[in-house]
Amino acid sequence: MTFGRAPRDLALRGSAPNVALILSFFVGHWLLSVFFQTFFLHRYSAHRMFTMSKGWERFFYLCTFVFQGASFLQPRAYAILHREHHAYSDTEKDPHSPHHARNFLDMMWKTALLYGALVRRQREPEARFEGGYPQWKLLDDLGESWLVRFAFAVAYTLVYLKFAPHWGWFVLLPAHYLMGPIHGAIVNWGGHMIGYRNFELDDESRNTLPLDFLTLGELFQNNHHRYGQAVKFSVRAFEFDPTYAMIRLFAALGVLKLAKAQVARYVPEAAPTAAE
Repeated sequence: MTFGRAPRDLALRGSAPNVALILSFFVGHWLLSVFFQTFFLHRYSAHRMFTMSKGWERFFYLCTFVFQGASFLQPRAYAILHREHHAYSDTEKDPHSPHHARNFLDMMWKTALLYGALVRRQREPEARFEGGYPQWKLLDDLGESWLVRFAFAVAYTLVYLKFAPHWGWFVLLPAHYLMGPIHGAIVNWGGHMIGYRNFELDDESRNTLPLDFLTLGELFQNNHHRYGQAVKFSVRAFEFDPTYAMIRLFAALGVLKLAKAQVARYVPEAAPTAAE
């Protein structure tokens, strides 16, 4: 690393293999973290859109812990917050609505406080939001340990210290540390502020198609709020939900069984409104 020179072209400085390695590490962490958030925390823990054996549940629980790492989100707390979001979408009781926050960071902070209160059992949710989510006390305790979070953060940093061709690449490290909350905030902000609507609903949910590739299907929020139990989040020919494709593959391999959820379908008379 060269600390004494101003950066010229960060993508070209240093060896090409090191640039490729750092980019692969960041993209890989991003995609694996968001995949297990949408697959395990959202569609399985919060909605139970499919079922699986205890063994596979533990396997995916462990994968979520490993790939979210420093920003691991406990399935119970995630599921309760998400169920509250559906019940009170874009009202003052919504735990993460951009329409009741001063800005993006304010929304993230409010969500973090509510999440922490659930983890510490300092907030009692409504009974209807409890139950049906997986729990593994050992991993939950490890994931919420600041020592474990710090160890993951150190591991990410060591990768950059070893392979980053220039100090400018270190600007990516905060995203590694906060990957889970960042994914959730992008979905909750973008999916309720930016994009088009296939269905006219009482909330402000939208489909943020140009950014959906970053979240593997999560940004089809308008579709999801219309068909809350549909495992496939896309409903139109030009929409694609990559996580649903993986779920169908897992089902074909016998890893999981799809629940008898309602089928998401596009209704022509509910034409998309203009993007805002």
